[in-house]
Amino acid sequence: MYTVADYLLDRLKELGIDEIFGVPGDYNLKFLDHITARKDLTWIGNANELNAAYMADGYARAKGISAFVTTFGVGELSAVNGLAGSYAENVPVIEIIGSPTTTVQNNKKLVHHTMGDGDFLRFERMHKEVTAAIAHLDAQNATSEIDRVLAIALSEKRPVYINLPIDISEMKVNKPKDSLKQSQEKLATIELELLKKVEKALQHAQNPVIIAGHEILSYHIEQQLNEFIQKFNLPVTTLPFGKGAFNEEDSHYLGTYTGSTTVEPLKSRVDTADLVLLLGAKLTDSATSGFSFGFTDKQMISIGMTEVLFYGEKYAGIQLDRFVSELSTVSVSKYTDEIVPVKRSSNLQITDKKLTQKQFWKMVEAFIMQGDTVIGEQGTSFFGLTSVPLKKDMRFIGQPLWGSIGYTFPSALGSQIAMKNSRHLLFIGDGSLQLTVQELGTAIREQLTPIVFVINNNGYTVEREIHGATEPYNDIPMWDYQQLPLVFGGTDQTVATHKVTTEMELDQVMKVARKDTRRLQWIEVVMDQEDAPELLKKLAKVFAKQNS
Repeated sequence: MYTVADYLLDRLKELGIDEIFGVPGDYNLKFLDHITARKDLTWIGNANELNAAYMADGYARAKGISAFVTTFGVGELSAVNGLAGSYAENVPVIEIIGSPTTTVQNNKKLVHHTMGDGDFLRFERMHKEVTAAIAHLDAQNATSEIDRVLAIALSEKRPVYINLPIDISEMKVNKPKDSLKQSQEKLATIELELLKKVEKALQHAQNPVIIAGHEILSYHIEQQLNEFIQKFNLPVTTLPFGKGAFNEEDSHYLGTYTGSTTVEPLKSRVDTADLVLLLGAKLTDSATSGFSFGFTDKQMISIGMTEVLFYGEKYAGIQLDRFVSELSTVSVSKYTDEIVPVKRSSNLQITDKKLTQKQFWKMVEAFIMQGDTVIGEQGTSFFGLTSVPLKKDMRFIGQPLWGSIGYTFPSALGSQIAMKNSRHLLFIGDGSLQLTVQELGTAIREQLTPIVFVINNNGYTVEREIHGATEPYNDIPMWDYQQLPLVFGGTDQTVATHKVTTEMELDQVMKVARKDTRRLQWIEVVMDQEDAPELLKKLAKVFAKQNS
């Protein structure tokens, strides 16, 4: 018998989903049976629901969309923080909630995982603020509602919520007849008018610059952006919130723009441009050093998926993917002025001195390779990586807008599962790791082989830099990080563990880790508590002032 569960899974498979994350609970077990019975889908069980949401987020950033399953009430609420991050940063994640039967819900039975008041819509209502669409499946609407919310996830690049009662999951339905993916539509009238206005602005600009942001990555339209840049020979930069949206080895790339903390000559190049064209970018505080960008509305056109600003005038949002695809069709002369590309470090000297943040990130720059995926935890790691120029075909994952610490460990694993051929390099601080380290067991079980750099600097470095450098609330328990893989089931055959304190030790371990692709590489990197990347030190002062 072909059921609603089968229909939903067929639709997920159609969208390119091969693995589904989550945690079992009695209200979703029958649905999980449908997943494990299929040869074309793999169930990835997680240590908890929050980590499942984080892993699904990382998977979606790599593959374009993802799904995870929790049980009703206790499970879904545990995952809300992860879902909120996906909503904030435009990541399409499908949350599937296994709920009690329709009979139980209609009769308002006082069953477990509820508040004991017969209200079965309470948790669904809680999700309205962190999802683009909600579907509560019943006997009449199951297949149409599945299609509706999945289409919204695809178009809006945001999470959706599906409430799947046990009996509805097992209900007989017909197989889907039509494809869920729609063909690319032509530009709407408002988009055509906007395209003409952008064309005119580019025609008159003498000193333009393009700023690419995270929505380029959400829609996976890096190639369309590249075609636009190459055709008209335009200079391009990215925000930290969008790093990796353009090939950083390309001669058109100027570097990463961070507002007042940006290095010269990039800072002046952007701030004095007569046209700053933002594509899929948001000028958040952490991306612009507390809104300290030097250009004004008189210089700026911002094209985003939810809002367009044209020299300060607001327009409704547009379909970003098709708009960026059309930019290469505008009638504009090639830009002919010299473009000064990003500078890269040279003459790296390795000594037996104690490791510092400054030297560490220089060594990371030399270590990364074409095709790698780098993941920077929101802390010293993200701000250290912001200044590291990437190689061609590299991907970058961070969460600078939502900024939930601990996010990157599960996210890196989800991305690694989605892109098995890309070596994943995770940089995460000790404080953040302690929040989500439970998925280390999942990584070992799934035989994942990322290179994990655990930065042990004894506490919450970002917070110390902002406020309370010596206060106890910024301290954390000291763990024996090098031994953690053994606790979570690792063996010499599955995990290689290292601990480094000097430049030479790190250099040797990096060489070994790069060659050893069969095991997870776990590297504890010890650095001083007071040490931090230069960009973070500058930003901390900005945030401290902002919070005063």
